[in-house]
Amino acid sequence: MGQIGSAGERRLQSEYGTGDRAAKFYSDQMLDHLNPTMIEFVGRQEIAFIATADASGECDNSLRAGTPGFMHVIDSKTLAYPEYRGNGVMASLGNILENPHVGIILVDFVQDLIGLHVNGSARIVDDEVLRSEIADLPVDHSGGRIPERWVVVDVEEAYIHCRKHIPRMAPVPRHREWGTDDVKRKGGDYFDAKATPRHDSDGQVVEEPAPAELTQVIAPGFSVAPAGTSGN
Repeated sequence: MGQIGSAGERRLQSEYGTGDRAAKFYSDQMLDHLNPTMIEFVGRQEIAFIATADASGECDNSLRAGTPGFMHVIDSKTLAYPEYRGNGVMASLGNILENPHVGIILVDFVQDLIGLHVNGSARIVDDEVLRSEIADLPVDHSGGRIPERWVVVDVEEAYIHCRKHIPRMAPVPRHREWGTDDVKRKGGDYFDAKATPRHDSDGQVVEEPAPAELTQVIAPGFSVAPAGTSGN
């Protein structure tokens, strides 16, 4: 590896006197690839948090989930995760198109209470293209749905997230229908965004909230948008 850590990290390490501790972490815990233990860890995780930013640095963080193995390790320097049909916004993929840098964190909340950071450079590959190149690419990890495309990440940094503040969670039996356009199962307008007025920079209302009768309440905190609107 070349010099580890950003200029900002090193500036603050010097200012706050943490350089020795940081150097030990870099040398003991940070790799430029996934070692066998990391590969095994990735293979049994069901959720991942994906951080991206556009060309101007505007950030986004998104959740990806699936059955164990949905985050597929191609080799020690490369992993890939699937992208299915979603809300059509393409927030993460749009950022990657402008700025390939991504930060991924996977956390084991159940067994070992530990996390793994994977930072790298990403590219978007259509499913049929990647499937023709990677023989063991998972065929089905979401109830019969086929990914539209994959995000392939060239690993640049891989390192531990310590367990100090990771809460323990107990898994519960559940049946998951991975991927749906059903508004109720997706959570509806949980945060009541549709009925919230929009304001301009001067605080003036620029968009009136939707009439209450257009929102069908299905459970406390959940709602169904009327036909013809898009969900998340």
